[in-house]
Amino acid sequence: MADRKVKTGLVGAGHLGKIHLKCLQAVPELDLVGFFEKEEDVALQVSQETGIQAFSTLYELLNQVDAVDIVTPTSTHHDIAATAMQLGKHVFIEKPITSTVEQANALADLQKAHGVVVQVGHVERFNPAILALNGLDINPKFIEVHRLANFNPRGTDVSVVLDLMIHDLDIILSMVPSKVKRIMANGVCLVSTTPDIGNARIEWENGCVANVTASRMSFKNMRKMRLFQPDAYIGIDFLDRSAQIVTLHEGAEGHSGEHLNTFVLETATGKKTVKIQMPETKAVNAIELELQSFARAIINGTAPEVSLEDARAALVLAHDISSRIEKNLQEQLL
Repeated sequence: MADRKVKTGLVGAGHLGKIHLKCLQAVPELDLVGFFEKEEDVALQVSQETGIQAFSTLYELLNQVDAVDIVTPTSTHHDIAATAMQLGKHVFIEKPITSTVEQANALADLQKAHGVVVQVGHVERFNPAILALNGLDINPKFIEVHRLANFNPRGTDVSVVLDLMIHDLDIILSMVPSKVKRIMANGVCLVSTTPDIGNARIEWENGCVANVTASRMSFKNMRKMRLFQPDAYIGIDFLDRSAQIVTLHEGAEGHSGEHLNTFVLETATGKKTVKIQMPETKAVNAIELELQSFARAIINGTAPEVSLEDARAALVLAHDISSRIEKNLQEQLL
């Protein structure tokens, strides 16, 4: 890797933005130049607390950097990213990439025209539980997901589908190499004008089916994904950052002390060997890791780990689900 650093700025110094500031400082490949926050009192406070320069305007910041990290409300993502890309700046954008699919399409055109790197902050791709599955042959036929969270007004500018469920939609799309065939979905608005609870059943042309539930009105936090395939069960706990892999093998071979969690199961078709693995997970800062990935993509000229195309695909699916939920809600009012 080249020794040069990427001059980088942050846009948006709110709750998550301040976390990104610390992570940007921790990435060796990045040189944090400063940040822009439109709320002047917030900008002053953050600058005083961190010692990081606050720029008065977005353009002043963009003139001093090679790349920007956009951590602002979703409704502002398109305009800020478009401005940066038109000036030839590389862009990291928090998820969801934009409010609408049309806006994501526009950014894709700008990326192609200006040849910049765009990475989107689907941070669960860097969760240790997901990283622990690298190299595993994943071919799910059924997927069950529950992502439940306590209410937080910070995310209510978008529905629970775009706020929470989209994390899992991105992960699932990275695992299922097939075209979506059918979607059924429903949801409930409780304290927001957009759905706070949503459920979707997604079917793909290759036969895979996913049942995905997201709620931001839960008394208990839960972020679990279960994958079922002919030769394995894979459990992922994003909250505990752990994974479990249960594999089924023909016969009783391999049943020995070499694998402590191995046992033989008598079935209607003969003996099977069951192996239970808990892959080692390493403690990492997922945000720091994704920003490091962004920097390396810029320096090495390689594709980002979560591309604009990946994020657009997740956004398209999220909007399809949201449309079906909205249709059902309207029908219930008739």
